[in-house]
Amino acid sequence: MPYLLNVLYVLLLAAASPWLLWAAVRKGKYRAGFREKFFGLVPRREGAEPCVWLHAVSVGEVNLLGVIMRELRERRPGWKVVVSSTTHTGLELARKKYPDVTTFYCPLDFSWAVRAAVRRVRPSLLVLAELELWPNLIGAAREAQVPVAVVNGRLSERSFRGYRRLRPFMRRLLNRLSLIAVQNDEYRDRFAELGADAARLVTTGSLKFDGAVGDRRNAATQRLAQLAGFDTDDVVFLAGSTQEGEEDAALDAYRALSGEFPRLRLVLVPRHVDRFDEVARMLERSGVPFVRRSALASSERNPRVLLVDAVGELGAWWGTAQIAFVGGSFGNRGGQNMLEPAAYGAAVSFGPNTWNFREIAGALVAAGGAVVLPDADALAPFVRRCLVDRPYADELGCQARSLVAANLGATARTVDLLLPLVETVLTGGGTAASAKRPQARAA
Repeated sequence: MPYLLNVLYVLLLAAASPWLLWAAVRKGKYRAGFREKFFGLVPRREGAEPCVWLHAVSVGEVNLLGVIMRELRERRPGWKVVVSSTTHTGLELARKKYPDVTTFYCPLDFSWAVRAAVRRVRPSLLVLAELELWPNLIGAAREAQVPVAVVNGRLSERSFRGYRRLRPFMRRLLNRLSLIAVQNDEYRDRFAELGADAARLVTTGSLKFDGAVGDRRNAATQRLAQLAGFDTDDVVFLAGSTQEGEEDAALDAYRALSGEFPRLRLVLVPRHVDRFDEVARMLERSGVPFVRRSALASSERNPRVLLVDAVGELGAWWGTAQIAFVGGSFGNRGGQNMLEPAAYGAAVSFGPNTWNFREIAGALVAAGGAVVLPDADALAPFVRRCLVDRPYADELGCQARSLVAANLGATARTVDLLLPLVETVLTGGGTAASAKRPQARAA
């Protein structure tokens, strides 16, 4: 099987090579980490202490792993933690966010690369965030008697439909995992229908609730607010994790309202680094004065419109906002994490396309803590109502904060399940695939 997968991966790479080459030359993508990606030459771990290898595909999952890392360090301070990511932006954020942790590109799923990486890291446990199911990586870990766990597991309806066509393969793959800790019972049922052993499936709740910072006085938010020159009388409208077209909608709302509400300020945070310059050009064409985040320190202007062209800061910027629009929800991305602005008590809105966060979005709306906007034309009226009717905006924020507070605890439940996997290995129990684990507390 590993060799058949190698052939398949080579064929896929060959088919995609023109696009990959163009992206590498034009945008600088995929050039970094060649030795790690293709040969598994990740940093060699020294020492004999237990080691937990945490893997995240990109920025969102890298942020998510912070709560797991903190909990592990509190409970097992003598253990080592290493972090890998698939993308350049994810790895850059990991290096910035966890400067005292060994970080590296996860190897591509070629058998020789993943086996080399496992030999060099020598993990006691491999933890995959959400749904990073690479067959050769999982197989290499199992060959080395290393248990593999999925945490914060999610399986969207679209992914489920695709995987269901490969059910025999998925059943074998899923049952090579020692633990599948999922966000909710709906995801649990989908994994079970794909053939996952019920004994390995546990509902723990979403780590995103624990990862959402709710204190606007945190140091990062205070520093950014001061850097941007925000005053206490300002009302910050932030459109975050936006995709193409959503920045235009947010700018149109700002332009329609800024004359009537001179204290209104707009912050735009595009989802992808590739689009920073594109959004800047859009703002230039609009004629609206703006400042890029990267120029704040040297700018003498107090910008009414700010373009955040930095990675890994969105969580802190949400803490400056009173009115929030969560992007990726008018287009085809399926939404982005709306818990961060909710935890801060902002008046949260998003579009109708939030299938990747369906349960969280539905819970927020049901609790009266967020508003679904049917289309981009509804954004300006929503912002205007929040500006005119402060009790309305305050109530949205209060309900959102209450929902987040009521759903804390997934991190502790998850780590309760991870620790026995490592400790079983340390006591000579193999990969702990069938080890008795504590039941997760109610999510």
